[in-house]
Amino acid sequence: MPDWFSIEGKIALVTGGSRGIGEMIAAGFLQYGAKVYISSRKADVCDATADRLQSTYGGTCISIPADLSELKGIESLAGALSERESQLDILVNNAGSTWGAPIDEFPEVGWDKVMDTNVKGIFFMVQKCLPLLRKSATQDDPARVINIGSVDGIKTPGFDNFSYGPSKAAVHHLTRQTAAHLVRENIIVNAIAPGPFPSWMLSAGVGFGGQVEGADWESVGRNNPRKRVGTMEDIAGLSIFLSSRAGAYTVGETITCDGGSVAVS
Repeated sequence: MPDWFSIEGKIALVTGGSRGIGEMIAAGFLQYGAKVYISSRKADVCDATADRLQSTYGGTCISIPADLSELKGIESLAGALSERESQLDILVNNAGSTWGAPIDEFPEVGWDKVMDTNVKGIFFMVQKCLPLLRKSATQDDPARVINIGSVDGIKTPGFDNFSYGPSKAAVHHLTRQTAAHLVRENIIVNAIAPGPFPSWMLSAGVGFGGQVEGADWESVGRNNPRKRVGTMEDIAGLSIFLSSRAGAYTVGETITCDGGSVAVS
């Protein structure tokens, strides 16, 4: 039975892996024996996170910084990975952005930046990684793509982030559409819709100024049906399931990981 959830020896790429949910997933993958590449826009932060994760959890964690809001950054990342690896077993599309402003003041750049990173970035990241994913994919052991959506793409967001919710709803539908095409090639695509997790993005939204460590996450968790925010075990555990033999028959789904916030909304 333990082999059902094994990702030992797999090669994984986690975009937006330098902090927040991406870092949690990368940490979980490392603990379960995967070789992990992480990417984020800021090179110094990405490098430091890779070093810290490898020191903490062992295994191999490699930083490849890239700006995934632009096609040239996506091509650069896919190219750099191709120079290092002959195949890719797991792609986690976690890189994302948001923008907050009142509806009367919401700027065009706040729409374009979010859509470019959250939707266009995911599509072209999958496209540019397809050669590596195809080399990994077999009938018995498919390659995996996990897109990180959001509960804000399912229910109405609580913040004035008018492009974020629609972008995540698009991610969920893009997941189904790409899953329908790629399952024929033994590449399985699913999405996770997280609820509240301790991250820079949520910290900025709830008024903590981007502070993660030492922030009052208990006060945020009290508003959740589970009376807490998410943990590394929650998001990494689900990602490991979707990447393992246990998740090999789950295709095109968007699975909430939110403590029940959608269920009670």
